[in-house]
Amino acid sequence: MFVDKAKIYVKGGDGGDGIISFRREKYVPNGGPAGGDGGRGGDVIFRVDEGLRTLMDFRYQRHFKGERGVKGRNKSQHGANAEHTIVRIPPGTVILNDDTGEVIADLTRHGQEIVIAKGGRGGRGNVRFATAANTAPQIAENGEEGQERYIVLELKVMADVGLVGFPSVGKSTLLSVVSAAQPKIGAYHFTTITPNLGVVDVGDGRSFVMADLPGLIEGAHEGIGLGHEFLRHVERTRVIIHVVDMSGSEGRDPFDDWQKINEELKLYNAELENRLQIIAANKMDDPQAQENLEEFSKKVREVRSDIEIVPISALTRQGIQEMLYKTVDMLDKLPDVVAIEEVEQIAERKVYTLEKKEDDGFIIRRENDTFVVESTKIENMMKRMQLNSHDAILKLGRTLRHMGVDSELRKRGAKDGTLVRIGELEFEFVEGSSYF
Repeated sequence: MFVDKAKIYVKGGDGGDGIISFRREKYVPNGGPAGGDGGRGGDVIFRVDEGLRTLMDFRYQRHFKGERGVKGRNKSQHGANAEHTIVRIPPGTVILNDDTGEVIADLTRHGQEIVIAKGGRGGRGNVRFATAANTAPQIAENGEEGQERYIVLELKVMADVGLVGFPSVGKSTLLSVVSAAQPKIGAYHFTTITPNLGVVDVGDGRSFVMADLPGLIEGAHEGIGLGHEFLRHVERTRVIIHVVDMSGSEGRDPFDDWQKINEELKLYNAELENRLQIIAANKMDDPQAQENLEEFSKKVREVRSDIEIVPISALTRQGIQEMLYKTVDMLDKLPDVVAIEEVEQIAERKVYTLEKKEDDGFIIRRENDTFVVESTKIENMMKRMQLNSHDAILKLGRTLRHMGVDSELRKRGAKDGTLVRIGELEFEFVEGSSYF
């Protein structure tokens, strides 16, 4: 099964915790702080692997988490940084932010990689908090949480040539004849519901990848039929082979079919109108086909005089080799990456995002007899700080006083013994104290 879209959850590894430790040496009664910092959490990195062709693996594993950094150690030793988590994806994968729809990366070349979720920084050990006023601090930090988010992976088929046309015009049969691919073939519409890839050996040492794309119908650019699910794959192909049923089966007009499909491609993406195209006039083994071809060629020349029309029969293999030579000659003159995608520019472009300064503001509201303080800065500090020591509580108190929280509480009527809650921490307000 071909899977071309997946939504997954990624989270960078949390940083390791810093520790509180002191030197204990013979004949050194007051050795001072020696708690080391925690290691950095591992990043989640997506890397292109040309051996993969689908997003099938993401149907079974939808959560990817980085490793946690190692805790700090005594003797001022840092904890080890965690190994990065590598997630392999096929070439042609577009990564989007699920919340904003923003394109994070467009990866096409083997070995390309991008950090999708950064690991958190390690917490600082107590050696980092030593000052002249406090030479033996009982303070350490927890590791920072790793970045987390939902992303959407979209795979655009990486093929040199794409077969397009109405359902049942013989695209799958053609692919099976020119390559080792074994697509599902049947005498009914929409036999192909997923793209099939095949490597075509031209016979003179040259080869290319051909994709049999699902049949298009009117309104495909609006999502009708298989719609957008597979129109996106046409964007990746460097040459389009437009397969037209020249027998006029089911009372269809070959020229009308050709025009309608071209219009769908143009409405989906205007650049596709100028993509190099070969018309494979298929089913020439039918008695009516030759007459239809003459009329068809005349009408096409009036619209596009530069287009190649190759009469073929996928059933009898008539004209197949001539079409392959024309196709590979056309590919040899083109760059390896289609210009419409500008993939190299996207891959090399650096995006600088302005990091918002941490908000120093706070909100105080009252719930019955309890004052509730809401502040992003304070809550983030409390997540990092290990609030199980006297020094840590003192540091929190100084921060609250510096931000003006205690003076605002007094203005709101807080008195000795009034309950105050910040996040999950609840304590009593002490009037006239230098800390809570």
